[in-house]
Amino acid sequence: MPKVFEFKLPDLGEGLTEAEIVRWLVEVGDVVAIDQPVVEVETAKAMVEVPCPYGGVVTARFGDEGTELPVGAPLLTVAVGSEGALGSVGPADSGAGSGSGAGAGAGAVVSAVGPGAGSGGAGSGSGEAEASGNVLVGYGTGAPVARRRRIRPEAMAATVAAHVTAAVAVSAAVPEAVQGPIAVVSPLVRKLARQHDLDLRQLAGSGPDGLILRADVESAIRALTEGAAAPTQASAAVSVPESVSEPTPLPPMQPSVAQPAASPAVERIPLRGVRGAVADKLARSRREIPDATCWVDADATELMAARSAMNSAGGPAAGPKVSVLALLARICTAALARFPELNSTVDLETREIVRLPEVHLGFAAQTERGLVVPVVRNAQARNAESIGAEIARLTEAARTGRLTPAELTGGTFTLNNYGVFGVDGSTPIINHPEAAMLGVGRIVPKPWVHEGDLAVRQVVQLSLTFDHRVCDGGTAGGFLRYVADCVEQPAVLLRTL
Repeated sequence: MPKVFEFKLPDLGEGLTEAEIVRWLVEVGDVVAIDQPVVEVETAKAMVEVPCPYGGVVTARFGDEGTELPVGAPLLTVAVGSEGALGSVGPADSGAGSGSGAGAGAGAVVSAVGPGAGSGGAGSGSGEAEASGNVLVGYGTGAPVARRRRIRPEAMAATVAAHVTAAVAVSAAVPEAVQGPIAVVSPLVRKLARQHDLDLRQLAGSGPDGLILRADVESAIRALTEGAAAPTQASAAVSVPESVSEPTPLPPMQPSVAQPAASPAVERIPLRGVRGAVADKLARSRREIPDATCWVDADATELMAARSAMNSAGGPAAGPKVSVLALLARICTAALARFPELNSTVDLETREIVRLPEVHLGFAAQTERGLVVPVVRNAQARNAESIGAEIARLTEAARTGRLTPAELTGGTFTLNNYGVFGVDGSTPIINHPEAAMLGVGRIVPKPWVHEGDLAVRQVVQLSLTFDHRVCDGGTAGGFLRYVADCVEQPAVLLRTL
């Protein structure tokens, strides 16, 4: 007889304690294989597809799309049979054979939490159970996965009905809080029930072992429709007297009074996921960091000309174009080499300023999910072309929601190009726990005194927000002035290229 394994939301790393269900990838009654993604969740860092460490039939799901679950909360339950029946099974519970009562029977819900549970079934015993190859915190990997028998799609489809029937029998012995929806073979039946708000647990199935069929759902829908139509027919059948001596006088007409329009409902938007993480970090930055901002206008005409020359040299075979953001990022790394105070953080516990040897350069990216800051690792060792390629890769991953937590953490300095929004200046909030952020406005033609004459030049405003604990205004001003000099005369960069 199969066992029911409970799969809980694993620890996704990086100190994350909760995740929001974005999209279920399986339905109740579906057959899943070991390590098959079953749900897509959104953490405060990124979108993640969570693989299931068990192979079998899904008997219950916990949480609708949009529900936020803490780490360790149940995600779903899987009915796992023998290897000969399903072709793959979940880790066996090493204590199931020695238990007493229903705990050792087919209706027991086995929850593997901790490395011991994952290794007990996969690392010892008869060798009938396979362990997941994915590293899920709290589930482990068990013994090294040997040759896993590949399941042919036609063989899996041939056993779906038998295992759904077994899953129904197993779920009947599980407490109501664990059962969840009853397993149904046909996705059309589940969809039909959802469209008419039918609770499948309230229906008695006419199929084998009480399996709910499409006819059962359609019968329930007809009953609901007829029940809703009955009150309307009864009200229409009110008896009318055959003869009326006098018409009933109508009440005098009253002037209509305009009713005040109902005020629109207040909209409440939960601060969770990426938006909640950004809110927490910005609020913490304002609470802990005594920041100050300085800014300067710079003539970017020569920088734009240098970029055009770079992109035109070599023709189409020269590779991808170098972006303005990549050039500014390279200027930042050169400036941080001269002013390392701004590539640091403050340790509040030891009351120390910690200067960091590598520059992990973050850049602000606006996405549909909110503001994220991908990080270019070891930017100090990259040239403008390499930085540009990495920025393009991370930007595409940010737009599709596929950034990993590691790609969103560990930054030491942030570059914020708010000029893409058509604004000239801003006072950026430091990305805690960093010490500074450089803001870049739009580059637009403006009147400018160039070599003693008034001319139209490409002008940009640069602003630096810095932690006043790590340096004073002289250091911050020197950093910003060096950046502006490199923008106005890109040849200054030749010393560090």
